[in-house]
Amino acid sequence: MSRLFHQHDIRTTISLDGPWDYYFPKTGTTIEPTAWRQGMLERMEVPGVWEMLDSHKTYRGQAVARRNITMPQEGRLILVFQGVSHTARVFLDGRELGGHHNAYTAFELDAGPVQAGSHEVLVHISNEHGALSALHFPNDYYNYGGISRPVEMQIFPNPIRIRQVHAQTVPEGSRWKVVCQAAIINHAVTPRTIVLQSTLAGVRYERPTVLKPGVSTHAWELLCETVNPWSPDNPSLYLLETRLMENGAALDDLVERVGFRTITLLGEQILLNGKRIFPMGFNRHEDHALYGCAIPVDIMRSDLARMRAMNANAVRTSHYPNDERFLDLCDELGFLVWEENHARGLNIERMNHPRFRDQCAACNEEMVRQHFNHPCIFVWGILNECASDIAEGAALYREQFDQLRALDPTRPLTFASCRYEHDLCQGMIDIAGWNIYPQWYHDRPVLDTLEELIARREAEGMKGKPLIISEFGAGAIPGYHDPVRRAKWSEERQCDILAAQLGCILHHPRVAGAFIWQFCDVRVDEEKAMVRPRSINDKGAVDDYRRPKLVVQTITRYFADKSAALRAESNTRTS
Repeated sequence: MSRLFHQHDIRTTISLDGPWDYYFPKTGTTIEPTAWRQGMLERMEVPGVWEMLDSHKTYRGQAVARRNITMPQEGRLILVFQGVSHTARVFLDGRELGGHHNAYTAFELDAGPVQAGSHEVLVHISNEHGALSALHFPNDYYNYGGISRPVEMQIFPNPIRIRQVHAQTVPEGSRWKVVCQAAIINHAVTPRTIVLQSTLAGVRYERPTVLKPGVSTHAWELLCETVNPWSPDNPSLYLLETRLMENGAALDDLVERVGFRTITLLGEQILLNGKRIFPMGFNRHEDHALYGCAIPVDIMRSDLARMRAMNANAVRTSHYPNDERFLDLCDELGFLVWEENHARGLNIERMNHPRFRDQCAACNEEMVRQHFNHPCIFVWGILNECASDIAEGAALYREQFDQLRALDPTRPLTFASCRYEHDLCQGMIDIAGWNIYPQWYHDRPVLDTLEELIARREAEGMKGKPLIISEFGAGAIPGYHDPVRRAKWSEERQCDILAAQLGCILHHPRVAGAFIWQFCDVRVDEEKAMVRPRSINDKGAVDDYRRPKLVVQTITRYFADKSAALRAESNTRTS
């Protein structure tokens, strides 16, 4: 399943997860889509990445994934890919349907009317670095190759379908107004009169409407009286069901999940449903020693359980949009999420790549459109540690912030900076985010580092805005112990550094949230090997197999102390 709840009763959906045939070039790294028969065959599971094959542990290049599908009846076929890493071209029976760039957002391809019976699907995949992508290059995480997230086929016996439904929840006294907007596609050449039905929390809406050919937008409102707001302590969720009817027959349906909540800012504070929150948790890469970035749901669930056991309440999706099933879990379990687009550490030369603007714009649009309804997401982020310190880079930041505000005016915006000397983008943001590593990359005391950061940034546009310390931490090679010298890279030194950082950051009056770098150790490109032992970024609280390090105890203690302080503060305000 591509989601953790049932989305369709009328639309036929068939999962294409499971075994696929992958064909790799016998020599070199390129293979044409039509030349798969000349390739070297490997059987792989989807979702999956080829780095989990013994034969392709370090392969960077192209492959063709192939499988047959069966249409149970004639109808319009839509192929839905939740993620292919990182560039895909898709073919049905030799006919190219289209393609997609970026491993971290979903895409769908319309095959049009397709006859019943067996058909061949080919996916040409590349995880190459170079001119193809502005965003994929040797980095502090690994760009895997393969169909890394779920795939399904959707079959429509008629030309009408719902593309998406967005819901914005707005409190009105004791009630909640829900502003809904649907994008509906009419593939016919003539208008169709249908009845749009919608239900949420026992409230029903129905009205006739005319669907013009092509894509049309339809808006309506629902007033809900007896609902529980969504919060980390009480993550209540409700199903929003939308159905299209014609002459009493159901044409299509879509079920989304809604959480009733608001995110607002009050000076230097972040408010959820009018109450102060302190997002406190981990940066998390989608990476695992056994699965690469194609992480199963049970591992996602156990990751969140481990974070919760350390008293965390928040996750930052470093540095790309996450698998939507992970966001479903965050909705269900009450985790706050900082979700950001795909871009990390781009200097101005990389930001001037001819594909940078269009690839970022596509990622932003897909991230917001696909993940809009998740109540867990409290802020959108962009362009981690990019060139925010020069005018040319700042103009590109502004362009993306303008795009995001147009796509979603309901959520605040941020980015994580490391441009300590000078930053030109602090006036553009709603929430400030800063990555600092005192005691790890330099020996200055944590408080001095934080106070200097605040003093400089207040003068650059951060004053009066919430400040999240979006990265801090220290590395530790798993199993390397040095209880006497407590040398860097030892688990003991990691504990010492995190204790100093947490003790200052969590209780500084200017700080509104904190994300440790990072939850788990992750694979990086070999170009980073001289500063990343074993080609692993080992700043995780757990290793890449999820085995805990000593620092888990340190984090658990400091997060517990902060949670207790927040509860005491809340009790004081309400008494």
